Amino acid sequence: MSTGTPLVEVVDLAKVFEVSAPWLNRVLERRPRQFVHAVDGIGFTIARGRTLALVGESGCGKSTVARLLVGLLQPTRGTLRFDGEDSTAALAAPGAIALRRRLQMIFQDPYASLNPRWTVLEIVAEPLREHGLVQGAAELRARVEALLASVGLAAADVAKYPHQFSGGQRQRISIARALATEPEFLVCDEPTSALDVSVQAQVLNLMKDLQRSRGLTYLFISHNLAVVHHVADEVGVMYLGRLVEVAPKAELFAHPRHPYTRMLLDAIPDVHMSGRARTPVQGEVPNPLAPPSGCSFHPRCPHANERCRRERPADTLIGTVRVACHAVEEGRI
Repeated sequence: MSTGTPLVEVVDLAKVFEVSAPWLNRVLERRPRQFVHAVDGIGFTIARGRTLALVGESGCGKSTVARLLVGLLQPTRGTLRFDGEDSTAALAAPGAIALRRRLQMIFQDPYASLNPRWTVLEIVAEPLREHGLVQGAAELRARVEALLASVGLAAADVAKYPHQFSGGQRQRISIARALATEPEFLVCDEPTSALDVSVQAQVLNLMKDLQRSRGLTYLFISHNLAVVHHVADEVGVMYLGRLVEVAPKAELFAHPRHPYTRMLLDAIPDVHMSGRARTPVQGEVPNPLAPPSGCSFHPRCPHANERCRRERPADTLIGTVRVACHAVEEGRI
């Protein structure tokens, strides 16, 4: 979907987790093994210097995608390419440290992702030491102070501990740590969801400034469409492990095609009081252990018919938009 040379390419990516009861319990209770298809055959590309945002309700597989891209999880099937190279194989090879330097992750909770027993100097210096990017204590401290300055923190903060900072400041420390290896690709797993709205805006503006100055490429994961509208170039909408719509940001917000995308947009508060008819998101996400047949959204969809209940929709390309929906394909929406 992205224009330009893709830095990240994902093809038919899937991750299945076994969530079965212990073996003895299954034998005594005669229960089968159980599996969750957290990510179920998704694909997308991200061009250099661009931002793809993944949105969807909790439990749809967004964070699993993030962990797959940086090698924290191994895919069940599918291909991950970074700069034309198979990153799954590269991250498992002995020389993986060279690739890990080029891609980093910013985690969701700034209160959990920083070691409370380390000073800021030790936290931000860890990737510099691991990758052998500095020599000597003086150079190390100078690099850490420069990184802190780039995210709006003071050089004197190097001696402090995480508990001495606010949530927004902690997330800035996390960003500084992620930037230490001078990466090309940052995976941002809801980096502002634990922050107040005003602090969210500061962190998002910082990330956009860093993207412009350093040429960074982002995968930005969020459930907040207002945040996505601010940071994304393209948006992918996930539902129960699948991408149901991928579109340029302006196109998706102006002309949403998939019924689920429309429901998500209708749930945004109408601050302009436009008087437009709105349909709040109906129903609940199905049990991922027993997903619906056919289109996984059909139990909540006002446009579902027998084909939707029986047949899983394939991706349909409409101009610059990719959507998986029988109703859109047949012209019923």
